[in-house]
Amino acid sequence: MSRAKSRIQTDVCGDCGSTDPSWASINRGILLCADCCSVHRSLGRHISQVKSLRQGSWQASVLSFVNQLNAHGANSVWEHLLLDSLAPKNLKRSKPSPKDAVHPTKADFIRAKHVQLAYVLKPNFQVEEGSSLEVELSKQLHASVRASNLETSLRLLVQGADPSFYHEDKGSTPLHVAVKSGQLSQIELLLVYGADVNALDAQNRTPYELARHAKQPVIADRLLEAMYEVTDRLTLFLTGKKPNHAAGQHLLLPDQSKKEMSEQLKIARGKLQLVPNRMFEELVMDLYDEVDRRETEAIWATSALNPETGAVPFLPTNPHLSATRNQGRQKLARFSQPEFAGLLMDVLLDAHRRQNMANLRPIDGPPVPSGLAISGLKMADAAARESNLSDDEPLYDAVASDDDYAALAPVAQQAPVNKSSPVAISNVEVVTLRQRIQDQELTINELRAVIQKLASENSQLKSHIDTKEHEVQLRIDTYLNGSETAGTVVSNSNQHHSQHHQSDAPQSATASPPSTAVAGAGGNYTKCRPVSMYETRQAPRDESRPPITQSLYSMTPANGERNENGQNMPLTTTASGQPLPSFDEVQRRTDVVVRRIKELFAAMKDPSQREAFVPCAERIRLAVVELMNLFPGTLIASESLRGALQQLNYNANLIQAECARLQQSLALELHSTATGTNGMAPKNAGSGAIVSEGIEQNMEQVRGCAYELAMSTKILITHLQQS
Repeated sequence: MSRAKSRIQTDVCGDCGSTDPSWASINRGILLCADCCSVHRSLGRHISQVKSLRQGSWQASVLSFVNQLNAHGANSVWEHLLLDSLAPKNLKRSKPSPKDAVHPTKADFIRAKHVQLAYVLKPNFQVEEGSSLEVELSKQLHASVRASNLETSLRLLVQGADPSFYHEDKGSTPLHVAVKSGQLSQIELLLVYGADVNALDAQNRTPYELARHAKQPVIADRLLEAMYEVTDRLTLFLTGKKPNHAAGQHLLLPDQSKKEMSEQLKIARGKLQLVPNRMFEELVMDLYDEVDRRETEAIWATSALNPETGAVPFLPTNPHLSATRNQGRQKLARFSQPEFAGLLMDVLLDAHRRQNMANLRPIDGPPVPSGLAISGLKMADAAARESNLSDDEPLYDAVASDDDYAALAPVAQQAPVNKSSPVAISNVEVVTLRQRIQDQELTINELRAVIQKLASENSQLKSHIDTKEHEVQLRIDTYLNGSETAGTVVSNSNQHHSQHHQSDAPQSATASPPSTAVAGAGGNYTKCRPVSMYETRQAPRDESRPPITQSLYSMTPANGERNENGQNMPLTTTASGQPLPSFDEVQRRTDVVVRRIKELFAAMKDPSQREAFVPCAERIRLAVVELMNLFPGTLIASESLRGALQQLNYNANLIQAECARLQQSLALELHSTATGTNGMAPKNAGSGAIVSEGIEQNMEQVRGCAYELAMSTKILITHLQQS
């Protein structure tokens, strides 16, 4: 390998060589001029974390680490192929000069260098059997952090080493090794690339505890600050102050006692409390990036010669995040300064609440720091290792996950810094939680009562439906089989309907007489039946009936449906040998009947169309007559077919009478309502309920007749299909 490290100047821009750089990329370990910094900012924090050298607020150890890494030739890691004379020429390209245009010359070079990692040395050593490239690189990193050679550690991290790798043989992580060796700059490098500050070694010690045990207060204080990097950054942006961790103050909240909370703010904070821990972590990460963008944008506006050129109005898109989250991150820029401050305040308060909840629910386990004391780069680095690009992911603090909360030990078992009593939950918050629980219990009890009521009503409806279905089935059996016993049973179940017919509608006696003299084989006897269950096949001949009706009542042969030899008659012919009508013709006439029935139902839905009830019923009767004209007026062999024709004729006449009753009942109710409205007492006081009940009964009778008509037409179609 041939490199010209001695000729590399460290006080120039690492990308274009411009002198007097005013910015630095922390995770790249190089200095930047304003032009190259504008490109780095457009790439996003998951690629490059830029900070102003002159106006930025720097930790002394971080600034020392950046200068030391830059002085040790960090740029040679990113430009290895450009500096290596043995590298293939097709992989080389000329480095831009300070006078070159930012777009596209400098921008294309910077993207190839830092996004695509086109000039980084790829690992080429042999991997042992049973191991992996990442494990081998991580083992080398574990050994490298013992010394102060930052360039080697950076190269291993860029190539894919895991900064939180746990060495099974050594029983420690690279961060433990760096702490034990006192290498503060190596610690900063590991933290920048996402080392877990709460990782445990074989003795169940965290790096912070190891530093205190080794009596290295500077390193211990830096690790403690790294634990609370998230909340410290948000608090500093919000109040301009940072908590005093050495004194046990880990979260600094602005005073809210004098501010009145609006109802809308209470609702918003309530919704924030319902957010799962994982989503809350993502929200805090996005707020951390937005705070960094706003601070950097403010410095850029005051230091750049042309602030509009290179400005970053919102967070750049991170390809490793979902489109929805990227949109939400970018919308944070639309918040005004007061709105953004209010959001940060709510997040800090909820973080404090979640930490207190975690402290109140400890479980047995090894002592670990507080739930919010998470390395600022741990979760970002985990995502980077998944994509095999250690520097292509966001590098920011993470808040505690559900697993972190579950691993909390009792306060008495934690490290000395965490032994300071946490801020107790205020009495107001406890009372609010209790009241909310009581309200929820009341709501649950009310919902249970409603469910029980609905279940009872559902059971009653099912019982009612079963009863109706049984009655309908009995009516079908009566009409199809002509069973006198079935007719009697149904008449008993519908006796209140027959009483209404006998008393209310004398004008329909000719169409459906209340009683019929039935001629038996051994003598004459009279039996009263309800009108709705009247069996026309046993009725006497009535000279007032139309010819088609008379012919139907003469269809029953003396010997039933058998011929003189006692054999069944064929279904396709009549007793006289004439063929039955065609199926298509019967289907067409049947469709007309069904259409007329639908017209009647449509009129019944609107009481104002009561005058159309009788004409609709007359059209139904005419359609039935046209259907029955298709069948010859002689004997029909099938008893079922003959019964269906009889029922068609009977119900066609009956539905006219029922429609007349319904029309009369509606007129009576309308008259009664009008009389009551004018202040005059009706003739029959208290008869309004009776009239309404009568209307309902009439409608039920009309529906029953229409149902029987439809059943009869269905029987006709079925018989013709079978024939």
